[in-house]
Amino acid sequence: MTYYVIYRNDERAGGPAGLFVMDVGEGKAILWDHRSGGWAFDPALVVRFVNDYRNDDRYETVDRAAAERVAETISGGAELPDEDDIRAMFAAGASAAGSQSSGQP
Repeated sequence: MTYYVIYRNDERAGGPAGLFVMDVGEGKAILWDHRSGGWAFDPALVVRFVNDYRNDDRYETVDRAAAERVAETISGGAELPDEDDIRAMFAAGASAAGSQSSGQP
């Protein structure tokens, strides 16, 4: 798993603003969703952000321990899910995405 700390701007003023967790090999990712106040499966948004050269200075990869600290800071105290729970979120999110697209005519 790769953990990305996200900043509002390239100067990183004000500290971390977000957190992504991605399985790069599988193309699956979750992020802290400030609007819903929870972890959300959104690999398309994560890939779009990380692959956009304009954001190169707005994120950094960190280890799990640093990601845990950032998660509590940006979420107002919610913990980063453990890796088994993250994998379950990846599986559930991929399954939901697949069922949505299969229902399209």
